[in-house]
Amino acid sequence: MSAIVNKVLEGSIAEELEIEAGDEIVSIDETAMSDMIDYNYLCKTDLLTIEIKKKNGEIEVVELEKDYDEDLGIVFESAVFDRVKPCLNKCIFCFVDQQPKGLRETLYVKDDDYRLSYLQGTYITLTNLTEKDKDRIKRMHLGPFYVSVHTTNPELRVKMLRNPNAGNALENLKWFRKNKIPFHAQIVLCPGYNDGAELERTLSDLAELKNTVLSVAIVPVGVTQFRVEELKQVDKACAIETLEIASKYKKVCCSDEFFLLADREIPPAKYYGNFSQLEDGVGSIRMLLEDFKKLKLPESLKSPLKIIFATSFAAQKALDEICLKLDKIKNLETEVVPVRSNYWGRDITVAGLITTDDLIEALKGKSGDFVVIPSVMMRPYSEDFLDGKTLSYVREKTGKEFFVIQNIYSMKELTEYLKSLSL
Repeated sequence: MSAIVNKVLEGSIAEELEIEAGDEIVSIDETAMSDMIDYNYLCKTDLLTIEIKKKNGEIEVVELEKDYDEDLGIVFESAVFDRVKPCLNKCIFCFVDQQPKGLRETLYVKDDDYRLSYLQGTYITLTNLTEKDKDRIKRMHLGPFYVSVHTTNPELRVKMLRNPNAGNALENLKWFRKNKIPFHAQIVLCPGYNDGAELERTLSDLAELKNTVLSVAIVPVGVTQFRVEELKQVDKACAIETLEIASKYKKVCCSDEFFLLADREIPPAKYYGNFSQLEDGVGSIRMLLEDFKKLKLPESLKSPLKIIFATSFAAQKALDEICLKLDKIKNLETEVVPVRSNYWGRDITVAGLITTDDLIEALKGKSGDFVVIPSVMMRPYSEDFLDGKTLSYVREKTGKEFFVIQNIYSMKELTEYLKSLSL
């Protein structure tokens, strides 16, 4: 893997230098780069020399003078230019390992790279963190990181991650504290393993690390029909117990699914602090509801319109609440259609795992002018679903038009469109 340019931002220095997609940045100031961390560090200067390998193989060397913090405007194909550090674990709860064959090839890739955690917020287990990695992290003051802790019990963590190196997690986290390296912690709750008293132990150990821990997210294990291991799904009793345990500790938040399973109201915004683990489903419903409160809705539309919201069961309650307000707009009618996952199994209730045929099945017999879906149903910057089929396929099979909401935490795009149709 190399530092290959994916695109160049309009009006940027890179555009002035005629750098193009497909070009390779070989070095900066005669220094080769292994990742975006090196790139960002080397660019923090007002004078630099860039070696560029053009798509046709020609080498160009450019001397450049710029402001110290000025960005070059290059978007790379990957944040890591050398080999991504692979995951060496065989976690009993790993979602990648329980996928069927025939999905997109990238869905079977398991990384465990501290650089991606720092740059993109992906979760790492620290089981492959070397002394060389630690030296670099300390020297460059990297952080915060996102760490999949799961448990601080060494024996239990080895059992759950099925890696003999998994037992030194707390030791590594204490090293983070010693070197003032902040991190966000994740706990995938597996009933019968790291719940109850074990969860208490983990949260107590994390609390002792004090302000090094920025947040702790507890999420339920996902159990699909393709799973080989016998794992229990989080039920109502487990959800209630987990919420009660988590409530004893600061900076600990449970994902939305725990509140839905426990038949409890989604907490107010202050519960989630900075909403630092939204990607884990921690606070996404609350953020959506809070954002909707701020939007100004039109009073009436020029002509009758019906909108169908195709969503996950996890988001149904929030969308029901939103649609009650949308239905007050004259000439607007809405319907919320939860999509049941026949593909993964009915215990899977999140929008990011909805497949085309399940979406098509849910929309059978439903009438409306267009269907609203969140962009998380598809691969970023594409119309490709998990099962390899596209939104065009869904359009063809349903005969319906679709409105894709890019920001899944906001209805602003939709309300702006409705305003354009208002009186």
